[in-house]
Amino acid sequence: MLVWFSCAWFGSWEGNPNNATRLFAAISLVEDGDATIDEFAPLTIDKAQFGEHYYLDKAPGMTLMALPAVAFGDWWSGRRSATISKLPGAPDMEHFLRTRLRLAVATGPALLTAIAAALLFDLALGLTGSANGALVAALGFALGSPIWGWSTTIFGHAVVAALYVVALWGIWRATGGLARPWLMALAGAALGWAVVVEYQAVLAGTVLALFGAIRAWPGTARWRLICAAVAGGVAALLPLLAYNLIAYGTPFKLGYQGVVGFEGMNRGLFGLSWPDPRVLLEVIVGTRRGLLWVAPVLLLAPLGLRDLGARQQRLAWTVAAAALVVLLVNAGYVYWDGGNSTGPRHAVPAIGLLALGLAPFWARLTSAAGRAAVLALLVLSVGINLLIAACDVFAPPTDPWALHWVWTQHFRPGDITSVAGDWWRWPEWTGLLVWAAVALPMLAWLGRAARLHPAGPRVSLITSA
Repeated sequence: MLVWFSCAWFGSWEGNPNNATRLFAAISLVEDGDATIDEFAPLTIDKAQFGEHYYLDKAPGMTLMALPAVAFGDWWSGRRSATISKLPGAPDMEHFLRTRLRLAVATGPALLTAIAAALLFDLALGLTGSANGALVAALGFALGSPIWGWSTTIFGHAVVAALYVVALWGIWRATGGLARPWLMALAGAALGWAVVVEYQAVLAGTVLALFGAIRAWPGTARWRLICAAVAGGVAALLPLLAYNLIAYGTPFKLGYQGVVGFEGMNRGLFGLSWPDPRVLLEVIVGTRRGLLWVAPVLLLAPLGLRDLGARQQRLAWTVAAAALVVLLVNAGYVYWDGGNSTGPRHAVPAIGLLALGLAPFWARLTSAAGRAAVLALLVLSVGINLLIAACDVFAPPTDPWALHWVWTQHFRPGDITSVAGDWWRWPEWTGLLVWAAVALPMLAWLGRAARLHPAGPRVSLITSA
């Protein structure tokens, strides 16, 4: 509830091209039964063109997830896009999109991030026996990183990160002891849907899928587990084929093939080529987009994965390899900086995997001073990402210090985007105060519950590597 409320309470700009183009496609599917966005094309730079028609230029997963929100928004308000002024900055268009965006976030990214945080807590608790360590990992993932800010959008990055966590949890719980095919099917579905949300998710997802097959293989139920995973993955991919049929008349065409205005997408495989080590360094520590500047608690993740490897070597190597694949994909992408982005948005899918390492790092600490230092780093990370989520996750690519831009251009002037400000017309700072009034007691309760939890591993989750 803490994570869902935190992500759904704050909001992102509905006019951002990545948000807008996904909404336009969802509106067209709901209201017209087709996937063309011709009437909205002048309002976004993110689009694909085939013949005389314009389409979504992204993987369709987030658009498909937004369909219920758009349908509900139309029904509740009694308004359709045909009655809205399709002009840049038109107030009725902004309100129309903002309503449907917030509904889509609350029922999509915010919900999935909350589920993933709970499952990451469960997985970390089972591996370490430390409720405090598991809580550090879950909070570091969901609120101490850009996952929070991107979960206020309908970009796919936070959703893919959440789906990787769901898949890893499902694989771990489904194998190694009592075989649970339905959990393996869930893992397969999570990896399949991750590809529908972002096509490149297949790369790190393959690492997780191989781990699942290896975990399942020694057991007598190996084929039941593997077939369940494949069935889940295939079922999750079917909506992609259906969308392509509706949009293009064939299941084997991608929006990226018709991208307008981004010539770099013609390089390599839709903009992907060999990773550039200099870009990788920028993605990790660069002041303009570096991950560790916006999630300093992740500094501890590699150390924690090393500690995890001492007990669960195969799991640790899998998590590290999948996270590295995500970072290398970011470093090999022609538009690696993500345009308007606070932090490296294309690296966000690795965060849930990396955050798992925070739990074993905490668990091995024996001194109060060491644990206090970890908590201080976590509080700093949560504070940074509260700033980002409450203000703007879309820092421009021209500013050499993204956090400075968020602070000076949004937070210091009091430009807070929240339910209280956008819908209830309360003073903008009130939105931050309301969040604190609701969230801080939740945090205090979680901290107390974790301290009272008995130490020691949960045998139901601890299995051999």
